[in-house]
Amino acid sequence: MAAPAEPCAGQGVWNQTEPEPAATSLLSLCFLRTAGVWVPPMYLWVLGPIYLLFIHHHGRGYLRMSPLFKAKMVLGFTLIVLCTSSVAVALWKIQQGTPEAAEFLIHPTVWLTTMSFAVFLIHTERKKGVQSSGVLFGYWLLCFVLPATNAAQQASGAGFQSDPVRHLSTYLCLSLVVAQFVLSCLADQPPFFPEDPQQSNPCPETGAAFPSKATFWWVSGLVWRGYRRPLRPKDLWSLGRENSSEELVSRLEKEWMRNRSAARRHNKAIAFKRKGGSGMEAPETEPFLRQEGSQWRPLLKAIWQVFHSTFLLGTLSLIISDVFRFTVPKLLSLFLEFIGDPKPPAWKGYLLAVLMFLSACLQTLFEQQNMYRLKVLQMRLRSAITGLVYRKVLALSSGSRKASAVGDVVNLVSVDVQRLTESILYLNGLWLPLVWIVVCFVYLWQLLGPSALTAIAVFLSLLPLNFFITKKRNHHQEEQMRQKDSRARLTSSILRNSKTIKFHGWEGAFLERVLGIRGQELGALRTSGLLFSVSLVSFQVSTFLVALVVFAVHTLVAENAMDAEKAFVTLTVLNILNKAQAFLPFSIHSLVQARVSFDRLVTFLCLEEVDPGAVDSSSSGSTAGKDCITIHSATFAWSQESPPCLHRINLTVPQGCLLAVVGPVGAGKSSLLSALLGELSKVEGFVSIEGAVAYVPQEAWVQNTSVVENVCFGQELDPPWLERVLEACALQPDVDSFPEGVHTSIGEQGMNLSGGQKQRLSLARAVYRKAAVYLLDDPLAALDAHVGQHVFNQVIGPGGLLQGTKQNLGPAPRTPEAPLQAGGPSLDARGPSSQSLRRTVPLQKPRQRFLWMTLTGQDGQQERTASNTAG
Repeated sequence: MAAPAEPCAGQGVWNQTEPEPAATSLLSLCFLRTAGVWVPPMYLWVLGPIYLLFIHHHGRGYLRMSPLFKAKMVLGFTLIVLCTSSVAVALWKIQQGTPEAAEFLIHPTVWLTTMSFAVFLIHTERKKGVQSSGVLFGYWLLCFVLPATNAAQQASGAGFQSDPVRHLSTYLCLSLVVAQFVLSCLADQPPFFPEDPQQSNPCPETGAAFPSKATFWWVSGLVWRGYRRPLRPKDLWSLGRENSSEELVSRLEKEWMRNRSAARRHNKAIAFKRKGGSGMEAPETEPFLRQEGSQWRPLLKAIWQVFHSTFLLGTLSLIISDVFRFTVPKLLSLFLEFIGDPKPPAWKGYLLAVLMFLSACLQTLFEQQNMYRLKVLQMRLRSAITGLVYRKVLALSSGSRKASAVGDVVNLVSVDVQRLTESILYLNGLWLPLVWIVVCFVYLWQLLGPSALTAIAVFLSLLPLNFFITKKRNHHQEEQMRQKDSRARLTSSILRNSKTIKFHGWEGAFLERVLGIRGQELGALRTSGLLFSVSLVSFQVSTFLVALVVFAVHTLVAENAMDAEKAFVTLTVLNILNKAQAFLPFSIHSLVQARVSFDRLVTFLCLEEVDPGAVDSSSSGSTAGKDCITIHSATFAWSQESPPCLHRINLTVPQGCLLAVVGPVGAGKSSLLSALLGELSKVEGFVSIEGAVAYVPQEAWVQNTSVVENVCFGQELDPPWLERVLEACALQPDVDSFPEGVHTSIGEQGMNLSGGQKQRLSLARAVYRKAAVYLLDDPLAALDAHVGQHVFNQVIGPGGLLQGTKQNLGPAPRTPEAPLQAGGPSLDARGPSSQSLRRTVPLQKPRQRFLWMTLTGQDGQQERTASNTAG
């Protein structure tokens, strides 16, 4: 509560014929008293409701009634009682007929309601788990600093004798506010029942007090520990749930899929309306409808929905920092005005000097808070986008995998995601430097008058050049990324086939191709860098030209000569203008790169995915006598745009059956397996698989890890079962010859293994899975005859490890015990593609049925029609 005094009056207050200096008016007793009374309540009533809404949606549990909370509540209620007494005394005096100014009733009433709201905020923070409040810290600071300045001026006068009761009430109120301010610098205990699980080494930022967060003092412990000794992994803090990739990727993917579905429904609604209005012309307008539904909008909207709070908080810190940035020239002008006028008291000069120092400190503090918030946002956005790319790679359809090579994905993660996240720092650079320039022009106009218009002319003359440079750089940036993708694809292909290239002596030819692509990439990069340098030089030269032209024109045209106040303040404003001009080209450069990278990311993320509902799968498995695999009138295609490759397939496989599919090259054997795995796009029909599925591809896929990790593949290690699997797959002699046994690393892409060893390792991984259905795509093709016979007998055959499984389906292995095909009844399928399906039952094996299915096409087309019931 402000110190009491007489209402603003006195000689010269309303005298407009003799204007007083700005320093005198801004630091007058009336102005300070008015600011001390109204600024703290306005601050709390503006930010308080927003803060309540924020903590309502971001609760962390509730806090116990600690001594700190009790002390805050006691002081808060004491302040309420004190303000109530002031209101009561004012009303009593008015009732007694004593003349009282309106401010002695209005001011205590405003402070009474504001103190009540502050106590309510303290109680709400405890219920929502807020350990330290920045809003209340600022409120108590304003309640102490502004009224204390006025109270100090009143104490230096002789007003204490006139009304000692009101003065004592004011000093007591200030003492209680100081106590509240000290308590707000402390942090309360953690929530009693936190929503997030307790971590072993949590980050101290969560439980730090607001001053510690504002000054980054909570990091000092780790910095001091790193100064004394090298840091170890256990010294690092645990990652919070809000920063974990699982949380970030899930939230972004959820919002993106929701926005993408909404955009599709909107485009379909527009297409339906236009189709109804235009009749037969609707197919011609469909390409234009696709262009209207921009693909980047759903992803950009999802990013905003997930990360907007962090970005807005950083932007708010930057805006407050800019307020203090432009406060410094004004305070400098007041200080120079004070120096030129000997009448004001000396304390005003000291106060202005202190305010200039505090403004510079607060500007730096809020600027660093903005940088910290945006750096955290960069980390979260990078994790989320990278996770989306990785999840997309796992869900790509067969046609999409052909369109996107490994090198493209590497460039997306290493280059495009990096450029997109780096643009966060420069996102405010699109509009904030323009605000700086406008404010600087206003300052210059107040100081120099019409001479400031010359600065506008200089800037406008350089704008067309920068627009031209930006357009050209965007074109060269796209060309550079295209060449980078081409180089990455070629390099990846060379590394995969390095042995073949060396055997044929093709090193020079491929090196020339790589260097040629790299030369084109460097050419685009060099041109883009040159244009950026020209843009940067133009902005730097424009700053010098502005200062030169403004001072020259003002000296030649203005009637008043250039004095110290105009010179120093103008140079300070031009320094801010220089920072704006330096920030703007960097922002444009970064955002141009980010736009190209964002378009590439959106294009990749919108590729066709595997339909999860193409195959009706059940993990419970099927019972004896029931069908494990059912295909009914199903038609499949490699992509939604490509023609079907399998037509009207009908296939039923019962539980416990071993079925082999044979046929010539290109007959559709691997396509049938891909259809069962859901890799093909199902055009029509029904596909069902009961139980867990294990798949062995035709080309073995291995990880760059040890043998045991390749076989277990994330499952729990079972040493007896692992030994049986390795023995059955003929890997035990190979493992015994390895230097470290099953823990031997096989190298990247299995470079330490032969083709047969990699194929057997891939088969061992599937067998170790103990699945219900096994899909084997020519698993014995890369094996020798005796090794293939051993694997067939020990794994696939009726006496192998898979004899207890329900199903084993795949192209027929050619072994002595498994003839390619034998005579039997032939079933002709009817369909657009003349095709025959023959089923043969060879010698019955004990405890297992062994069926052949021969799939042949007679018209040379890639369409298959099959109808069969195995069993």
